[in-house]
Amino acid sequence: MLIKMPQGWRRRRGRRGRHPKPVQLGKTPNMKQFIHYPLSKGDPIHIDPAELEALRLVDLEGLSQEEAGERMSISRGTIWRILQSARKKVTQALIEVRPLILTSE
Repeated sequence: MLIKMPQGWRRRRGRRGRHPKPVQLGKTPNMKQFIHYPLSKGDPIHIDPAELEALRLVDLEGLSQEEAGERMSISRGTIWRILQSARKKVTQALIEVRPLILTSE
């Protein structure tokens, strides 16, 4: 059975939802990777520059999530999700003694 779709309707392929909004970074990170000593053999964990920037603003500079969102030009909810992901990755790298690598944009 063939179903004809209305004219102008296109089927989306791939990821759903909106395209990600560009994030403003205040500082360019000086690091490219963080490797434990002694060296581990685990797979590296990759962290995005936006995740590192959110950690810096909220945890290091002590800004609220709302203030960090304003600086990065994204919503407070997005900051919360980015922080959750970044904190999980950093904790996992420390506990499992795995390298932490900053991904390029």
